[in-house]
Amino acid sequence: MRLQAILSALHSLTVFEGENPEITSIEHDTRRVKKGSLFVCVKGYTVDGHDFAKKAVALGAAAILAEKPMNVGVPVFVVRDTKRAMAVVADAFYNHPTQKLKLIGITGTNGKTTTSHLLEKIFQDEHVETGLIGTMYTKIGDKKAETKNTTPDSVTLQQIFHQMTQVQVDTAIMEVSSHALELGRVHGCDYDIAVFTNLTQDHLDFHGTMERYKFAKSLFFSQLGNAYLDNRPKYAVLNADDEATEDFIKATAAHILTYGIDREADIMAKNISIHSSGTQFTLVTGGREQTVNLQLIGKFSVYNVLAAIGASLCAGVNLDSIIQSLESVQGVAGRFELVQGGQDFTVIVDYAHTPDSLENVLKTVREFAHKKIFVIVGCGGDRDKTKRPIMAKIASEWATDPIFTSDNPRSENPTQILRDMEEGVHEKNYQVIQDRKEAIEYAISAATSGDVILIAGKGHETYQIIGDQVLDFDDRMVAKEAILRNRK
Repeated sequence: MRLQAILSALHSLTVFEGENPEITSIEHDTRRVKKGSLFVCVKGYTVDGHDFAKKAVALGAAAILAEKPMNVGVPVFVVRDTKRAMAVVADAFYNHPTQKLKLIGITGTNGKTTTSHLLEKIFQDEHVETGLIGTMYTKIGDKKAETKNTTPDSVTLQQIFHQMTQVQVDTAIMEVSSHALELGRVHGCDYDIAVFTNLTQDHLDFHGTMERYKFAKSLFFSQLGNAYLDNRPKYAVLNADDEATEDFIKATAAHILTYGIDREADIMAKNISIHSSGTQFTLVTGGREQTVNLQLIGKFSVYNVLAAIGASLCAGVNLDSIIQSLESVQGVAGRFELVQGGQDFTVIVDYAHTPDSLENVLKTVREFAHKKIFVIVGCGGDRDKTKRPIMAKIASEWATDPIFTSDNPRSENPTQILRDMEEGVHEKNYQVIQDRKEAIEYAISAATSGDVILIAGKGHETYQIIGDQVLDFDDRMVAKEAILRNRK
């Protein structure tokens, strides 16, 4: 595609003159620049892309998109905001791929990954070709690839969507983070259905306040579209039990579908019964009631299921088919995942890394635990420090044997992170075992028949970040190896 054809998608007052080379890719990372690339200079947290413009040209970049004039030997086009412009040109370069897909986005503090996988299962059972973008990976059909962020940058997103269209993906399902909304990564994404799970404390290191965090989430619904199109209606699927929903209803012109447990909603779960092998509830929607038997455990799982039901109904899937698919789901990796090694106690690995998610999971454990409840929990470094004492307090209130340990300390001193956690606990009913492997091994050696061990915070992750090192570490593998050693 020619440069001026790409840049013509930008503001009409921007004048483009000079050479008109063929553009082979759009990049903002010099490590991916090749001959014919359009290099976008983006100001990041630690580096400024403008400082790498000459390097990009040396590597073959045919043109530069920047926020200031530069003399680098190739055409330089100056715009006010390169992040915003990058989303526009990426959408144009890849020929507006999301306009060719049914696009479902899920935002919220907790439940995004589980809900996205539930939706994937529902659509696959309908023989719909799907794509998935989220915390765990990007998946196009059956092919998976690692993702760095829950929601990739705008260029990577449009590239992924383009790849989906090339292999006849019909429905794309993605997690939409508050960071992505604040930073404009999803500009240009034409969503059909926007789902809200819940809003609880997280990411305050980035947003500053809960009000700013909520505002970032509201952008998703305000950007959903303002026209009522018969051929492509827009839907907002919202959690009626969360107070933020009222603000999101005001923010969007889209059709509203609500779900909930405690408050009146379009889709409701009543008579919830939780046991160690699943959850049963009565689904009430459209004047109809029916029993749903899940292999998933917990009230939070019911919320995720209701969100998936709402989005699927908006997409035109039959309710009976939706329920049949949901009842067959055994779980999602790292989300209340059982670790089995022939032991006579229960070991659960869960991604719970926010106060709300930790409390929800521990409340669920309390539903079926009859003896001791061990919880192994830490807090990430270089992240929201205010939630550390809250996490510790919740662990101490809901578990009989809390163990504080390292999560991903990153550049912070893990000892200081643990001290921050201890500030939330007034009675010393806990242990501190800084080494995560030792903490897991201790709990497994101390557990007896009928006890429950919850290993919280990392879930599906297969690494631990200590300093500038990314070390192999999988809670599930560490736990299973400890169980097997203990049984010998």
